[in-house]
Amino acid sequence: MLAVVEKTEKGCLATFERRFKSSVVAVWSTLTQNDKLQQWMPNLEVVDLRKNGTMKFNMNDGTGNSFEIAILDFQAQSYWQFEWGDGSVRFELEPVENECVLLLKEYVPNLNDHIPKDLAGWQVCLEMFQAALEGKPMDFPKESWEAHYKAYQKKINPFLNEEK
Repeated sequence: MLAVVEKTEKGCLATFERRFKSSVVAVWSTLTQNDKLQQWMPNLEVVDLRKNGTMKFNMNDGTGNSFEIAILDFQAQSYWQFEWGDGSVRFELEPVENECVLLLKEYVPNLNDHIPKDLAGWQVCLEMFQAALEGKPMDFPKESWEAHYKAYQKKINPFLNEEK
């Protein structure tokens, strides 16, 4: 299930929605606890989990290089928003019956050719997230990413053509 992508006054917004047969507490811990977070997004590391706190994006390329990411908004077991390039990414959790709905929203102020790669990456991260949540971590599925990348190119290209 691809993200819904819509043009906004400030660029575009991509929204991924997933429903998990898990509690908000379980989903939240998979999102924010470093040992679980790195099973689905190995570059991210939580340093100070709070509004105006920080995270690190580790390059994981053998150089030891990393950079800080600011946490823009936060409420435990509810939402978490942080810088992502020129924009931001926000995770929102909502309990529904005995399940948890997760919304991942990427706010993209500047449309460019990199966006399909980024969205394909989040798509795959959500597949890896589900596997981690179920206690069955998986390796990065490159073929899945490539298929999603092509799908997002088709989805984003009309927006890019409007910009020209």
